[in-house]
Amino acid sequence: MSFRIERNDITKVKCDAIVNAANSSLLGGGGVDGAIHRAAGKGLFFECMKLHGCKTGQAKVTAGYELPCQYIIHTVGPVWRGGTKGEKELLQSCYRESLRLAKERNCQSIAFPLISSGIYGYPKDKALEVAVGEIKAFLKENEMDVILVVFDKASFIISQNITDGINEYIDENYVDENYIDRSRNVLEKTNFRSESVRAVPSETVFEDSASIFSEESLEQAVSMIDESFSEMLMRKIDEKGIKDSECYKKANVDRKLFSKIRSDRLYKPSKQTAIAFVIALELSLDEANEMLLKAGFALSHSSKFDIIIEFFIKQGIYDIFVINEALFAFDQKLLGV
Repeated sequence: MSFRIERNDITKVKCDAIVNAANSSLLGGGGVDGAIHRAAGKGLFFECMKLHGCKTGQAKVTAGYELPCQYIIHTVGPVWRGGTKGEKELLQSCYRESLRLAKERNCQSIAFPLISSGIYGYPKDKALEVAVGEIKAFLKENEMDVILVVFDKASFIISQNITDGINEYIDENYVDENYIDRSRNVLEKTNFRSESVRAVPSETVFEDSASIFSEESLEQAVSMIDESFSEMLMRKIDEKGIKDSECYKKANVDRKLFSKIRSDRLYKPSKQTAIAFVIALELSLDEANEMLLKAGFALSHSSKFDIIIEFFIKQGIYDIFVINEALFAFDQKLLGV
């Protein structure tokens, strides 16, 4: 189970089913509809003729023909008429019906375009909100890999408030890696060590350490170091009082990957996966850094990806779908997937 946003040509996406934003005749048209018909070949046209069209908000299935998918699910999105003619409900129905048909055919993966956001004029930010909302609701109860395919960056618009907030936070906190490298080089070329400072004998260090730490506190410190990422993750899940399935779904992580992490105490996740669990558990920034250290990572102000994650944690926004929308908009890797 996962949801990701991908910049691609939907006719080239390899999955069990792709969704065609069709017109009511199902016989092909412009945009995504025309591209799918051209790529699939004449067989698709002849099968669609037998379906006798499709109503707005509904969906019908054909074979994939020459496309790298088993099925094409054709759905007819609403034309935008100002938002007062039931457009949202009809668009929601497009996603629900498409996902229902995919589930009935035991599809493990499905790819959507951003339905109605082209010549039908549905505002792109509102179309994205509907798409993510319906996909998110479906994945709470079902297992399937869902891809939202965006052909170009211009067709992907997220909330202006989120965009402005992230841009401002990046401007305030981002430290250019090149600046860090230049500063480090300067420091390495400069000898700051004073000749008057002498090394402390190692025996003295050990004596001081022995006087500072009691046997009990030392054991506690060692036990905390020994806790692995996997063990900390399971402990946090228990402390939060949530089910394993709730955690990995909120993290946008596949059940099989979660099982690997759970069964192997020394499992080393990717940074994106580790942060996905931080988000799922709704950890504070201090708790987030503690968990990331268990996996060998840390948040840095020299990384725009890290700053965006920090922004959402500080804002108390733990919706991984919203966070992934922002990461995609800023050309960063997505969480969990």
